[in-house]
Amino acid sequence: MPQSLQEYAVWLSQRKDLIWPKVPPTVPVAARAHDKPLAGIKAVVWNLYGTLLRVTDGELLLCHHTELRMQVALEKTISEFNMWNSMTRKPGAPWQHILPRYRAAVEDIELTAKVAPGDLGHANGSAAWRRILDTLGQKEYRYDEGFYGNLGQLAEKIAYFFQLCLQGVEAAPNAAAALTAVSRSGLVQGLLTDAQPFSLIQALRAFGQQSKLPPLNELFDPACLILSCQLGVRKPSATLYDTCLQRFAEKGIQPQEILYVGNRLQNDLAVAKQLGIRTALYVGDKLSLRATSAEINHKDLRPKRLLTDLKQISNIISK
Repeated sequence: MPQSLQEYAVWLSQRKDLIWPKVPPTVPVAARAHDKPLAGIKAVVWNLYGTLLRVTDGELLLCHHTELRMQVALEKTISEFNMWNSMTRKPGAPWQHILPRYRAAVEDIELTAKVAPGDLGHANGSAAWRRILDTLGQKEYRYDEGFYGNLGQLAEKIAYFFQLCLQGVEAAPNAAAALTAVSRSGLVQGLLTDAQPFSLIQALRAFGQQSKLPPLNELFDPACLILSCQLGVRKPSATLYDTCLQRFAEKGIQPQEILYVGNRLQNDLAVAKQLGIRTALYVGDKLSLRATSAEINHKDLRPKRLLTDLKQISNIISK
C-alpha cells in the first residue's frame, strides 16, 4: 500500500543521507509587549508561516528569486525522484530545464485560477509538479507506485520534498506552549493562513519537537482551519476572511470575539481588523515581521495587542 504523505514525512525524517537547509537564528525586535487581557474573546486564530512556524526567508515561497537556491533544491529533487532519465536531452544541466517549467506552472496556476473578483489565486505546489510529471510521462517516466502511489500522490510527495530542500522550517519559540494554552483554556482555536497540502503535517512535526501535543482535531477545531490550499485563494483575498467569519458564525462566535495572531499587518491583520476581528501582531522575530513602526502606530492598522513571545497569548486570553 502506498505511503500517505504523513508516513512519507516520517520516513524522510529518519533518513541519514539528506541534509536540509536551516532557519537563521532568531533575531529579537526592539519592541515592548502589550499583552493585557482582552475581554470577550471566544476564539484564537493563528497565521502559520512566520508566526507559529519560523521559515527561511520569513514566509513560505514556492519559487525563490535567488537562482542558486532554486538550483540546489531542483538538483536534489531531480536526483531523488530519478527524473533525468525521462527528460529531453538538451544542452545544459537538468535543473535548468525544469526551472522554467516549474516557474511557468506556478504562475499559470495563479493566473488561471477561477476566483471571485479581487481574489488572488493560490498556487498549489503539488499541481505544479503534476504538470511536470505529465511531461515526463511522455518519455515513459517510471517510479515505485507501490511506495509513492498514483501520479497525484507522487506530486504531493515531490512538492513536500522540494520545499524541504528550498526552505528550512522549525517551530517558533514557545509555539507548542502557546497552542496548548489556548486549547486548555476552552477557547476555539483555528488557523487562517496561506498553506500547502503538506503544511499541517509539517507544522505538527515541528511543534512535536517542542512538546507532545494532542491530535490535530483536539488542538484545532477542524471547521476553523481556513487554508488557502483548500479554498484556492491566498491572502489578502476576501474569500479567506469571509469564510473564516462564516465558520465562526456557525458556532455562534462574532468577529469581535475572535483574536487573530499574525506577523504581517498590511494585507493580513489589517484586512481582518476591517471586518471587526481583533488582532495581535507577533513581533518576536525580525526575520518574519512584516510591519514598520509607522504601520503599527497607524490608527487604521494598529493591532489590539503586541506579542514579543508567543506564550504571552496566555496573558491576553486570561479571564
